[in-house]
Amino acid sequence: MKQSAYKDSGVDIEAGDALVERIKPMAKSTHRAGIMGGLGGFGALFDVKAAGYQDPVIVSSTDGVGTKIRVAIDCNIHNTVGIDLVAMCVNDLIVQGAEPLFFLDYFASSKLNVDVAADVVSGIAEGCRQAGCALIGGETAEMPSMYAEGDYDLAGFTVGAVERDKMLTGEHIHEGDIVLGLAASGLHSNGFSLVRKLIADQSLTYQCPLPYDTDRKISDEVLIPTRIYIKSLLPLAQNTSLIKGLANITGGGLLENIPRVIPEGLAIDLDASAWELPPVFRWLKQAGQIGNEDLARTLNCGIGMVAIVRDADVSEVIKLLTDAGETVFPIGKILSSPRETRVHIHHMEENWN
Repeated sequence: MKQSAYKDSGVDIEAGDALVERIKPMAKSTHRAGIMGGLGGFGALFDVKAAGYQDPVIVSSTDGVGTKIRVAIDCNIHNTVGIDLVAMCVNDLIVQGAEPLFFLDYFASSKLNVDVAADVVSGIAEGCRQAGCALIGGETAEMPSMYAEGDYDLAGFTVGAVERDKMLTGEHIHEGDIVLGLAASGLHSNGFSLVRKLIADQSLTYQCPLPYDTDRKISDEVLIPTRIYIKSLLPLAQNTSLIKGLANITGGGLLENIPRVIPEGLAIDLDASAWELPPVFRWLKQAGQIGNEDLARTLNCGIGMVAIVRDADVSEVIKLLTDAGETVFPIGKILSSPRETRVHIHHMEENWN
């Protein structure tokens, strides 16, 4: 019997159905209070009141993984970029003080490879478990001629909630407040067009040993998933008044992300000697002859999230976050400044070169 005309055109509905069956247990593993129904409906339902909220403000975020996907494809390692996808979305929610409630994903390829897609979704499910949110739905698209064979793309969408009186707005940040840096797990998911270029310019492949750690491959370093900060920060954001502001250090690095959460008329003074620049950033900086300012504007430089707190609360916040598994550094302070330059990092020359 002749196969369907749609399959002749390059779209395999049966493969899509097989993927749905593969990922149902993964989605089930992310179950949490508030879920209504399961996978397979036209729309995903979630009961915010059942999740424990009385006067919630809904917060949403959408993002991708950027060209880190290219690295995953080239390395044939697909079970970590899903964690990155969740992290890039949910870490933006906690900045508002919001708890991520549910997550949806979009997976597009030229021809659906069920094994690859299932690996990707396994990472998404793991990210959702780390963030405490439910994988509640998604979309898988086969689009022949839109993507090269073997390539795929990802997008994520998350919705969270915060009680109206617990929102983090940054409006109470004042001169003299302290900037705490929470360590990144690695490169996270920004700057990969630069990272890939620098590796290629050195005629290296992802299977080559790391120049600064020859027991590991380059792929072992660059594919480390983005750290998810939800479970450590959420109790402080929702149950205390210790956090005055949070900044997710993504595209734009340290220089462009922190000013987004502080009021006008204030500036951030950071001390590069307060934390060690991780070896991967030092290697890339030297390989590309990248200036310190460019490095701080492009990559996270070892700081994945910033918390702004009162000087009197620094010790308590560091203890709470350390007990929750974070590595925390006091990296700067808030100043009153009319200057256009809102972030200054000193001691870079001595510590980053």
